[in-house]
Amino acid sequence: MNLLLAEDDAILADALTAQLQQAGFSIEHAPNGAVAEYLMLKRDFDAAVLDIGLPMIDGLTVLKHVRAIKPGLPVLVLTALDGLDDRVAGLNAGADDYLTKPFDFPELEARLRALLRRTRPMPSPTPPADMGRLAFDRDARRASIDGNLLELSPREWDLLELLLSQRNKVVHKEQITAAWTDDRNEAPNAPGMIEVYIHRLRRKLEGSGLSIRTVRGLGYLLEPEAGGR
Repeated sequence: MNLLLAEDDAILADALTAQLQQAGFSIEHAPNGAVAEYLMLKRDFDAAVLDIGLPMIDGLTVLKHVRAIKPGLPVLVLTALDGLDDRVAGLNAGADDYLTKPFDFPELEARLRALLRRTRPMPSPTPPADMGRLAFDRDARRASIDGNLLELSPREWDLLELLLSQRNKVVHKEQITAAWTDDRNEAPNAPGMIEVYIHRLRRKLEGSGLSIRTVRGLGYLLEPEAGGR
């Protein structure tokens, strides 16, 4: 996935570029607003991460100019401005999401992937070797164990999809919360809500050959059951 990163802080830009590349993104860096606007208008990106406080042309002005020509480009605004008026201004200028500094990289990655899921179809993943007896069809939003369909709520589905997509990595709670940001069908997040859904999904995955392990202090890991195939 091709991503534009518009950030004038060279140290932060280098760190984010390395982390995003490791996460599977191809990065084009713009150090100021003029370069960012030129690249966003002239090249095709899957999404853009846009700082507001850019030199030469500020990020909101860039966003307004780009929105007039490319209304469908997903844009996540990244800024140190965290006031209500600042967030409203960013969203009114055309931002699809808004993340304030300082932030944790897992949340940025999760928000980007959630943004891309909402704005473009994602290909179904190649079934991994360690899926046990679980069959998973992202396009049809169906999951089954030995042919028996799993009844999953929207949040349980998003949680299973996230765990499968990151099956060799620990999934942090911030990633789960970000994956639920566009869910309007269930109750808002509350303390302990993630643990409730993890518990529900564990029970529904019984007999699949997969288990969800809690990695204390970090998050959750989907892995083959001990002794399973």
